[in-house]
Parts: sequence; C-alpha cells; structure tokens
Amino acid sequence: MTENIQTTFPEINIKKDALLSQYTFTHTGGPADWLAFPKNVDEMKQLVTYAKEQQLPITVLGNASNLIVKDGGIAGLVLILTAMKDISVSDSTVTADAGAAYIEVTKVARDHSLSGIEFAAGIPGSVGGAVFMNAGAYGGETRNVISKATVMDRDGNIFELNNQELDFGYRHSAVQDQNLIVLSADFGLIPGDYETIKAQMDDLNARRAAKQPLDLPSCGSVFKRPEGYFAGKLIHDAGLQGYTSGGAQVSKKHAGFIVNINNGTATDYLNVIHHVQQVVKEKFGVELETEVRIIGRDK
Repeated sequence: MTENIQTTFPEINIKKDALLSQYTFTHTGGPADWLAFPKNVDEMKQLVTYAKEQQLPITVLGNASNLIVKDGGIAGLVLILTAMKDISVSDSTVTADAGAAYIEVTKVARDHSLSGIEFAAGIPGSVGGAVFMNAGAYGGETRNVISKATVMDRDGNIFELNNQELDFGYRHSAVQDQNLIVLSADFGLIPGDYETIKAQMDDLNARRAAKQPLDLPSCGSVFKRPEGYFAGKLIHDAGLQGYTSGGAQVSKKHAGFIVNINNGTATDYLNVIHHVQQVVKEKFGVELETEVRIIGRDK
C-alpha cells in the first residue's frame, strides 16, 4: 500500500504531503501526495516499479524552473532528481546525470576547454529538463550538442536514445511523446580555448542579467515564440507590462516573464497568463502558446 512507501524504501528521502512551493522557481505549488529524492538509477528503478505496481501516478521534476505546479498540488508520487547530479568528462564528451544543473554542465565544459554549450550558461533548469524540452537560448539549442540520452520508461526499462531518436523540435523531444524519464545525457563538444569560452559565457550571462528579472521568482520564459513574432514584444506592445493579478505580475523588465512579487500563487500566475493570451489575441490576432509546463490539480 502507498501508505507504507516510506517504510518500504527507508534508504530514500521520501516526504508525505510536501509543499512543492519549496522546490519550484516560482515559489508556488500545492502539496505532493508523496515526494521522493532518489540518489541514483537503482533507487529510481525501485520507485518507478513500485509506482506501477501500486497504480500510483508518477511525476518527475528536475530543478522545477520552467514549470508551474497548480495550487492543488500533484497526485501520487513526485520524484525530484536533484540528488542525481554527477558530471564527468571523457575526451570531448561531458556526461551528466538528469538532476545536474545545466549551468554546472557548462562550467565543467568551460573548465575542460570544451566549446559548443556556451549558450546554456544561464539556463536555470536541469539536464533532464533540458533534454525533455530541448532547452535553448541565444541561438543555441540542446539538440545541437547532445549525442545521446539514457532514459527509463514507466515499466522501469532502461535504454539509450541517440540524437536522431530523440526527435528534437522547438521546445520538444521524444521524451515528451513517449512519457520517458531522462536518467543522463552525453554532450559531444569541441575542444576550444578556455579564455574564449569563458568570455562568451560571461557575455551571455551579462546580457541575461541586463534584460531578465533574475532578482525575482519566475518560471522563466512563459510563452513559446509565435511564428513571425516575439512573444515579449507582443506583450509589451499590448501594454501589459506591469499587469498584476494577486502576487503575480508581467515583469516590468522583460515582458516575456511573469514574476512573483508578493506571495503569488499558481492561480495568480495562471490568471496573468490567461489575461495576456486574451489581450494579445484581441489586439494582434496571435495565439500565445505556453512554453512553461503547467501541471497538477486545481485547488
């Protein structure tokens, strides 16, 4: 029975009715029925197999950066993979566990004078999240640097997918379509010059800091780029910067971000998102589609 999950796996850190707002970048989100922090692939496999046997819904999170968890929380078992964070280097390949911070991968690459992944220097998500959604910035995308990913299906089977099999698209991968769990990824990089790599990363981080509201909780870029437009410019041109619902606000610094200015809830975030979508559609006839994942139960 699920009531015994903590005693079934005493070696795994498992919490009951844990507030996810403590773990999300927005500082919002209701409780997870069960929240576990597996430390390795074996523990992952045990939990996934158990969840299947118990018919327990399972949700996998990394850094929970480009994510909104609704105020009703998440049913079943939630796995946060941040304890799985090993990063290693072999020749020009960097291998990173799914819970490793993408930013840390870029630092390891830099310190080994490996180039190609500089674009991700400021992306706040995990490696698993980056593979899941083909994270990108400043003209670079995860699909440009990944050679393969090790994944697990919901039956606990582990296998590898190469770059082509990952079927990357704009903020999309086969991991989404096949409901897979990323365990680790290999990044095939190019030997380069340390100072040049560092300078590029420093420049991108400075540009990010100048343009984005990094001083406030947010879920990153909220909307996908509509074909032929930029979401942030549409929102700015619609006069929506500063629009506020409860404690959530369209950032005054970058219109593509929604920030938590005063104990905002997920419902506040969703109200702002829906209002922005409605106004932009009315003014410009453009449908803004969310890039941020929105999951969980309504309260």
